[in-house]
Amino acid sequence: MAFSQRLFDAIVNGKPPLAKSFVEEELAGGADPLTLISETMIPAMDEVGILFRDEEFFVPELMLAGRAMQAAMEPLRPLLAAAGAQPVGVIVAGTVKGDLHDIGKNLVVSMLEGSGFKVHDLGTDVRPQTFVEAIREHQPQILCLSALLTVTMTGMKTTIDAIREAGLRRSVKVLVGGAPLNERYATEIGADGYGATATDAVALARRQVGLAN
Repeated sequence: MAFSQRLFDAIVNGKPPLAKSFVEEELAGGADPLTLISETMIPAMDEVGILFRDEEFFVPELMLAGRAMQAAMEPLRPLLAAAGAQPVGVIVAGTVKGDLHDIGKNLVVSMLEGSGFKVHDLGTDVRPQTFVEAIREHQPQILCLSALLTVTMTGMKTTIDAIREAGLRRSVKVLVGGAPLNERYATEIGADGYGATATDAVALARRQVGLAN
């Protein structure tokens, strides 16, 4: 069966152990990993995004759904790697230097992974040069920068400037997000996009690689 209602519901309702066990049962029954992702798991996260947009879900529900998606991906990753499955895109993500907050970033990362992206998460307090080195190593299409503090969000511009000075700016799209930011600031520092919420960030990333939302 291409669509699994119980897996869909487990992800939407934020049930990580159930989501993982349902994936394992579907695989044991002969389900195709890519079909599970494309026809059940990604639509589940799309539904979560709709519920959040309509204010039926809030940040706690988003986080639980993201964790359920991560749990569901665990048994699939080795199978996808063995089959040589290609991600829809490659992303480097991190919280800028001086900022130790990671809740929002972690939520975005888990939702991006659930949408089929390969994400290299550099963590928090990331130096501009570390981002530069990661871009050289992983050759992502997208760089996601996060900041939660007004005093650290200037690190986004510093990072973008460092990428430009390294001659890598044209090779990567820079998306930014975090509580103190807005669209105008993102434009001022030379970012390619701003996501006010985790679902916005995922939608932006999908558009950057040519996927409809």
